[in-house]
Amino acid sequence: MNYIKDKEFGGERPLFESHGVRLERVTINEGESAIKECSDIECVDCRFIGKYPLWHVERSLVTGCHFEAGARSAIWYSNHMTMRDTVIDAPKFFREMNDLTLEHVTINDADETFWNVRGLKLRDVTLHDGTYPFMGCTDVDIDGLVSDSKYVFQYAKNVVIRNARITTKDAFWEVENVTVIDSEIDGEFLGWHSKNLRLVNCHLNGQQLLCYADGLVLENCTFGDDSDLMFEYSTVNADIRGHIAGVKNPTSGRIVADSIGQIILDENIKAPADCQIVVSNK
Repeated sequence: MNYIKDKEFGGERPLFESHGVRLERVTINEGESAIKECSDIECVDCRFIGKYPLWHVERSLVTGCHFEAGARSAIWYSNHMTMRDTVIDAPKFFREMNDLTLEHVTINDADETFWNVRGLKLRDVTLHDGTYPFMGCTDVDIDGLVSDSKYVFQYAKNVVIRNARITTKDAFWEVENVTVIDSEIDGEFLGWHSKNLRLVNCHLNGQQLLCYADGLVLENCTFGDDSDLMFEYSTVNADIRGHIAGVKNPTSGRIVADSIGQIILDENIKAPADCQIVVSNK
């Protein structure tokens, strides 16, 4: 492997078609596509300022780096990447990728980040601000996520999330085969139009949660005080601890809770309209 240390690069494609290179304390200044069409790249304690620095890169390791706000759209069409102990201040990261692992990474502008990533593994990652992270991702494994971005995980498939704290809106829309364990989700309109969404030991806050869902499962979950008008037109099997504010027109399945504030079953309910609703303290 070749070593480049304590250097600065800028302009157009300064390290184009580099292979088997370790960059240490390197600064990528303003310009475009600094590390493009490369393979077997290591970036250690580097600083990225210019746009699109890592495109079409195969097999890379990024550790202890800082991507400044100007390094937008920095990593697209790159495969087999691991990133550790890194801070990202720019939007639109990680698009159209395969086999991506992040450990102890903070993303301070998560706008349109993680789009169409296949094989995504996150450990202790923080997302801040922005919209639509994780759009269209598949085969996702997350343990330790803190996020206040909006519209997370739309169209995602085959996802397992553990130990997450997500503050959002319209999360998990049209997802398929998603399991969330030991987590807290705070936001309206959770899980609409989802298929096989499973929530285990989770606490949920927000209004009109989990509507139009097919194959919805809740195990040992709790809800905040404002969680009303839930499960409309959903097929659901729910085991809920404590009180829920309200249920409206579930299509089928079984809902068990300690107490329910309001149950609406009106002329607009859809067939088969056979959901069992059980209040366990009565």
